[in-house]
Amino acid sequence: MRRFFFPALLVLLLLDGCSWIKGWGQDDDADAPAELVEFSATLNVRKVWSTGVGSGLDEAGRQLRPVFSSGSLFAADYKGLLVALNAENGRKQWEIKTKLPFSGGPGVSGNLLLMGTQDGEVFAFDATTGGQLWSAKVTSEVLAAPSEADGIVVVRCIDGRVFGLDANTGQRLWIYDHSVPLLTLRGNAPPLLRAGVVFIGYDGGQVVALRLNDGTLMWERRLATSGGRTELERMADIDGQLVFIASDLLVSSYKSRLASLAADSGSLLWFKDVSSATGVAVSRVNLALSDKDGNLWMLDRRNGAEFWKHDQLLRRGLTRPAFYGSFVVVGDAEGYLHWINNSDGQFAARIKLGGDGFAGPPLVVGNTLYAMTKKGELSAYRAGAALN
Repeated sequence: MRRFFFPALLVLLLLDGCSWIKGWGQDDDADAPAELVEFSATLNVRKVWSTGVGSGLDEAGRQLRPVFSSGSLFAADYKGLLVALNAENGRKQWEIKTKLPFSGGPGVSGNLLLMGTQDGEVFAFDATTGGQLWSAKVTSEVLAAPSEADGIVVVRCIDGRVFGLDANTGQRLWIYDHSVPLLTLRGNAPPLLRAGVVFIGYDGGQVVALRLNDGTLMWERRLATSGGRTELERMADIDGQLVFIASDLLVSSYKSRLASLAADSGSLLWFKDVSSATGVAVSRVNLALSDKDGNLWMLDRRNGAEFWKHDQLLRRGLTRPAFYGSFVVVGDAEGYLHWINNSDGQFAARIKLGGDGFAGPPLVVGNTLYAMTKKGELSAYRAGAALN
């Protein structure tokens, strides 16, 4: 198994979503997170419920993020706790304490609940009861939530290998191997499955499309070059969420490249020099992303044209944004959620959940926004009428 070594310099990499915050907590004002500006709130945001999910995350950069399916929320902690909650009121439906070193998940598809571990294992659970259905061994740690479609579970490992497993038994159906750089950001984008195709973003700046039924490579496109004098300068990771909309694939790289690709061929449709390792969010023609410096962008997803750029959250370790109606919501490393108007990029509301930041981006389902802190506090919010 290939091993990865992260020098001390990479302690500065924010492990949630792999954003890089230079000098977080240092005395140098130029590197300190921007102070929050005061504003008059124009949106009423209220907490609906809140509950704890075990011990939350540790410092190992695991990707354990709540997921929604059929009226339930599923969440896990790094000590092996797996829970199902009623999404409406937060009440526990079931809970299991596995003691497994969960590192990626949950992924959910129908009645299949999927988790990956630090030890290179994949576990499938019954989403209704929490009972274990099967387990499978892969070659290295699983940081990205496994995905399922058409009876095949797709698993991405940190060593670059992608596995196709039988969704009923966990039996290996195929494997795709792709090299990764020696030095990478700690994180992997979850496999994106659409119409019989698996889309994978790699640490060297490549995007590949695989045939779901057998893992055959359909196309590969290098989104960002890995040039530079040092290993750090050569990092071009694609670790953020890939988005498929219409016939386009939207991808962002840590190394100054946001692009739209033709999903059937990988042909480049447009690109913009913006660096983001957290991925993009899309609502109709709006594309939102937070870059590695803490700028929040609103772009036209059809051509990359800029609608606005919000620069008042610099160096605050922003999550991937989420759309909530006519607002975009983003979390920061101090535990604040910022609600910003889609139309003009101005603050509308701000709430604080707690310190140490978030386990992942906000999750929006209908009129409810869910957010889980790294300490394991999972909360639900709704935004109401504008304030007078």
